[in-house]
Amino acid sequence: MDLELTPDQLLSTTRSVRKRLDLERPVEREVIEECLELAIQAPTGSNSQGWQFVVVTDPDLKAQIAEHYAAGFDPYFAGKGASYDGTDPRGQRQEAVSASAKYLRDHFHEVPAMLIPCQVGRVPEGAPSIAHAGYWGSLLPAVWSFMLALRARGLGSAWTTLHLVREREVAELLGIPYETCTQAGLFPIAYTKGTDFKPASRLPATDLTHWNTW
Repeated sequence: MDLELTPDQLLSTTRSVRKRLDLERPVEREVIEECLELAIQAPTGSNSQGWQFVVVTDPDLKAQIAEHYAAGFDPYFAGKGASYDGTDPRGQRQEAVSASAKYLRDHFHEVPAMLIPCQVGRVPEGAPSIAHAGYWGSLLPAVWSFMLALRARGLGSAWTTLHLVREREVAELLGIPYETCTQAGLFPIAYTKGTDFKPASRLPATDLTHWNTW
């Protein structure tokens, strides 16, 4: 299903979707493959194309991955408190975002498919920021393109990383070569309940932009 969104509509309404994921409607393999074909058109440093994508649809594997995600989510969620004042749009959405995150934690095992994007290699411990910027900059644009492609077809996802506290265990579960390949996140994939997503409240770009000097 093509939503026929303009580029600006697509960019401004691609949300992290949790509560509005349709957990009962199957997602066709060919739709995921279409989105991945678009994702790998993203730029990558030195044309390295070091990305790898693990799609998980097996119910038992999904349940185990969801348990690893919960192991990272629960302590993080318990220690996270409000840090914005009442005039900040982030603070105004804090309660809703927390409830949405908790919902996904409780239902992650029910999503039709999961995606774990990976990048060949591992950034050495203590490496300078230039190493991290180049490494992750060669993968993350493709992941965002994947989310945009999902949105254009009436599907949604959410960028999560908390399973990475057990990255090695998930690597062993799925046969990902941990020593030579790094996981970048865990993405639920599902059709959305309705497609009427809107632009989110954000701080004005003028408050965040610096011209010539900070």
